[in-house]
Amino acid sequence: MLIIGIAGGTGSGKTTVVNQIINKLPHNEVGIITQDSYYKESKNKSYEERSKTNFDHPGAIDFDLLVVHLKELKAGNTINQPVYSFVTHNRTDDTIVTHPRKIMIVEGILILSNPELRDLFDIKIFVHADSDERLIRRLKRDIAERGRDMEEVLTRYQTTLKPMHQQFIESTKAFADIIIPNNKYNTVAIDVLRAAINQQIL
Repeated sequence: MLIIGIAGGTGSGKTTVVNQIINKLPHNEVGIITQDSYYKESKNKSYEERSKTNFDHPGAIDFDLLVVHLKELKAGNTINQPVYSFVTHNRTDDTIVTHPRKIMIVEGILILSNPELRDLFDIKIFVHADSDERLIRRLKRDIAERGRDMEEVLTRYQTTLKPMHQQFIESTKAFADIIIPNNKYNTVAIDVLRAAINQQIL
């Protein structure tokens, strides 16, 4: 099993890079795990309390469960990946049955900040994008997909997103094997990745 970690700031284009990588690979040989599914469960808190959670701090992520799940997949076992709702700021009662694949892609802003998780990655990627571009993408996504308004998104960006990015995310670029500048479609980096992946699965 080849495990690829794809990190980068919010709105940097990680999902686009994931899609570009898997676009020409056999569907049944690639599995995807998103860090967003592993936000800690907090059903004992009110919605108001949950909405004040700093979701861009490593402490918000259940890294222990994510590490256990990756190790289970590497051992050939199936896992039940949690499902997280950004509307309610909590895990749902649903899970996603995830089978081991030749290639497992783990995607998330903080995945390179955890040493134990980082050690499980065979290839570590950091997707870089200009901070203004990331903010614009975050605004569009949170308003369209997560029921937020502009003031809420901007306030969160100023009070938590930006400082957390500078403290916990940008520095993890140093751990990356490959840094992809994603201000435009980067075909060279994607082709290099595909070549490395194909060597593993052929």
